[in-house]
Amino acid sequence: MAMELSDANLQTLTEYLKKTLDPDPAIRRPAEKFLESVEGNQNYPLLLLTLLEKSQDNVIKVCASVTFKNYIKRNWRIVEDEPNKICEADRVAIKANIVHLMLSSPEQIQKQLSDAISIIGREDFPQKWPDLLTEMVNRFQSGDFHVINGVLRTAHSLFKRYRHEFKSNELWTEIKLVLDAFALPLTNLFKATIELCSTHANDASALRILFSSLILISKLFYSLNFQDLPEFFEDNMETWMNNFHTLLTLDNKLLQTDDEEEAGLLELLKSQICDNAALYAQKYDEEFQRYLPRFVTAIWNLLVTTGQEVKYDLLVSNAIQFLASVCERPHYKNLFEDQNTLTSICEKVIVPNMEFRAADEEAFEDNSEEYIRRDLEGSDIDTRRRAACDLVRGLCKFFEGPVTGIFSGYVNSMLQEYAKNPSVNWKHKDAAIYLVTSLASKAQTQKHGITQANELVNLTEFFVNHILPDLKSANVNEFPVLKADGIKYIMIFRNQVPKEHLLVSIPLLINHLQAESIVVHTYAAHALERLFTMRGPNSATLFTAAEIAPFVEILLTNLFKALTLPGSSENEYIMKAIMRSFSLLQEAIIPYIPTLITQLTQKLLAVSKNPSKPHFNHYMFEAICLSIRITCKSNPAAVVNFEEALFLVFTEILQNDVQEFIPYVFQVMSLLLETHKNDIPSSYMALFPHLLQPVLWERTGNIPALVRLLQAFLERGSNTIASAAADKIPGLLGVFQKLIASKANDHQGFYLLNSIIEHMPPESVDQYRKQIFILLFQRLQNSKTTKFIKSFLVFINLYCIKYGALALQEIFDGIQPKMFGMVLEKIIIPEIQKVSGNVEKKICAVGITKLLTECPLNGEHQPQCRSAPVSPGVPSGG
Repeated sequence: MAMELSDANLQTLTEYLKKTLDPDPAIRRPAEKFLESVEGNQNYPLLLLTLLEKSQDNVIKVCASVTFKNYIKRNWRIVEDEPNKICEADRVAIKANIVHLMLSSPEQIQKQLSDAISIIGREDFPQKWPDLLTEMVNRFQSGDFHVINGVLRTAHSLFKRYRHEFKSNELWTEIKLVLDAFALPLTNLFKATIELCSTHANDASALRILFSSLILISKLFYSLNFQDLPEFFEDNMETWMNNFHTLLTLDNKLLQTDDEEEAGLLELLKSQICDNAALYAQKYDEEFQRYLPRFVTAIWNLLVTTGQEVKYDLLVSNAIQFLASVCERPHYKNLFEDQNTLTSICEKVIVPNMEFRAADEEAFEDNSEEYIRRDLEGSDIDTRRRAACDLVRGLCKFFEGPVTGIFSGYVNSMLQEYAKNPSVNWKHKDAAIYLVTSLASKAQTQKHGITQANELVNLTEFFVNHILPDLKSANVNEFPVLKADGIKYIMIFRNQVPKEHLLVSIPLLINHLQAESIVVHTYAAHALERLFTMRGPNSATLFTAAEIAPFVEILLTNLFKALTLPGSSENEYIMKAIMRSFSLLQEAIIPYIPTLITQLTQKLLAVSKNPSKPHFNHYMFEAICLSIRITCKSNPAAVVNFEEALFLVFTEILQNDVQEFIPYVFQVMSLLLETHKNDIPSSYMALFPHLLQPVLWERTGNIPALVRLLQAFLERGSNTIASAAADKIPGLLGVFQKLIASKANDHQGFYLLNSIIEHMPPESVDQYRKQIFILLFQRLQNSKTTKFIKSFLVFINLYCIKYGALALQEIFDGIQPKMFGMVLEKIIIPEIQKVSGNVEKKICAVGITKLLTECPLNGEHQPQCRSAPVSPGVPSGG
């Protein structure tokens, strides 16, 4: 359906866009729903582009640009098996106009359109959008830096992916194409921009624009050089490296900012140049060797002269990362050998950047979520501390002895300072723990913590003397930073500290779940969760349920209490620890389940109003499923209590269409239904017809959970369905038909079909059998994938077991004479070895045996049946 590019439609669209900005959901939601409903119409994206070009109202312009970008994000990619959501004419028109529009728009809109171009580019460039580069490069000549920066920004978001794509011929071809068109103009622009910087050295506003360009040019340099050293850049290394070196040492008073937090243009440019130099030092050290000493000196001077303010964090951490990447290359070992150099690096760079600053303290207290993300998950925002740790590790590669020696001295003096006056000097101890951690940890993984440690550091002794005392102190709220350090120490070195010490720390960790500090109670939950997943020598969990049994009550109480602490109502680490505790303790939690399930249900009800933490929600549903499994394993009748607790919330979630939770609800319902030993309760049967509604199946996220739920219905209540809901069988088969047509979901279609064949009374399916086989053959003809063939083989063998080999032969030959022989020859015999999975192999083994023993020896199928080779047909383990 097309929408006209008329003034009336532009007016309507303007009104709806205005309403989407309304804080009142009663006005906002219907407007959002309307825009969603016209999204599929032809010309819709062009109307948005017209609005953002022609509207007089700036707010509408920005709103249209954001709506357009999100529309592109959702719909541009063409997904196999799914309808194309944007018509070809619109695609062509968008690509013809968007670059010009982006370059002529004000910056706020330029950014949105630039993102949209890179989303389109990811799919269409270079094959379906060959002139994009030419169009962009031609604009470098304009001399207008608003336009030039628009091009650079777009190129950056387009080429950024070269930094993390796997090597492939397509990628090389694309990068080569980009280099041929882009490398020379970029180099010329780089030189011209630098010249302009000296021409306009006294004009602050001109310099700001020029430096924005230099930052983008430096980022593009990084992306284009990441995969391999391009010939062009090797030939022009002199130009790039000399200019980079000059920019690193440049200091222009006009570009300095007063802001202590926000990095200015000068810092951002120098940070990127440090990255570029580190890339060359690591990957292309031979070619880069003659430039390296100059960069080491410049970057060293930078580090020694840069202040502790937050705005320099990125610069300092990138500069330290540069030194870290240089010091572990055998080529450059000689630069660091001298004891004085090592001492000077430790004293002037590492120790000062390990210090816990006022800004860190502020983040610890007021922005704990960000602090935790940086500290625990090593998020991308590089911190000075992380870089300093990496430098310690790098130096230890060749100079472990001397470096450990230098630092041991520092650690001891820091601990002595702390001991003199703990309440004033606690930051000294924090730095000491950090130093020990970075010295000791050579290799680590998320799953196992430290896997390789520096032999020169006695971790257990440090744990007993300096970590345990902090965790044993009666007041869990005193020195929160040191408590967090201590808990993190246990987490990191859990594989190096003996088990008896870990066992001593479990009650201490449980105690710290009550700490007011979000960081402390989160770390305590995370540490418990990590300890509970540790494996012993026989690959069972290191701690048994019996060892944790004395703490069960206080553990569960404190974990659930921690969810009520300010700032942690949806704390994913606590919920994961709850889930892991259930999993480890098993039967030991049964006495507490009635209280726990009430608390979990209340939590579920609260978060379903506005689900915002996907990990938290996932662990919450895992915990609900575990409580059902553990309880009903020993007492299946208890399933009724769970249904009473959960069904009200589930109904609300389904009625309010809380999309994020619907798949989970279906999964939990399948689990409950599978637990019923006898027929299906009527409360479930009332839901059955709703599960077949096409709208539910349109969201791919629902499919696995819905199929499993329908399977549970078929397994437990096939007779009820056959008699009470006989009119629903065509609905079931309609779902099967939809799934089988999709390459992504055909296996789910077979799960459903196998359950129908296995559980439904034969007479209820009789009239549909032939049609089912015809659908499968049509799909075989149209697109035969290995996954489909494997599922198809399991299905026909299951059919053979259920109805006998003759019935199978009959249905094939009923579709087309001699078809059974062809299927044997072309599909069953050559493909049967590909079937994987124990149950699937057994089904095929039994099915093939029935084929071999039940097919008549006389008659036209004799040769095929006789010649079916027995050995590959009966898979091992069958």
